[in-house]
Amino acid sequence: MNTESASSFDKIKLIIALAILAAGIFGFYYFKEDQSNLLRVVGVLVAGGISIAIIMQTAVGRGVWSFAQGSRNEVRKVVWPTRKETINATLIIAVVVSVIGLLLALLDYLLINAVQFITSQGG
Repeated sequence: MNTESASSFDKIKLIIALAILAAGIFGFYYFKEDQSNLLRVVGVLVAGGISIAIIMQTAVGRGVWSFAQGSRNEVRKVVWPTRKETINATLIIAVVVSVIGLLLALLDYLLINAVQFITSQGG
């Protein structure tokens, strides 16, 4: 099968999956008065599952799945900080932000007074 026909077949699959999902969501709201919430939610979940199953048969779906697996593998490689390191970093950030905030407030106060002095406003 050539690439162009596979690509158009994938587009058809994606359209069908989107239509099934839209039908599930439409049914959820259409049967609002007639059916219980449980049946409506199960209907949407079934429609979503069927849509995902169809999407996974396309090149886009396989690419997304491959990306998700690669991302999961990369997250496993991360060296997460310990509780003590996290608390220390948070405290350092809080102190630095507080000091910079105070310096900016002082600078603001000085600039306001300087402008009032220069313009002779505020007596």
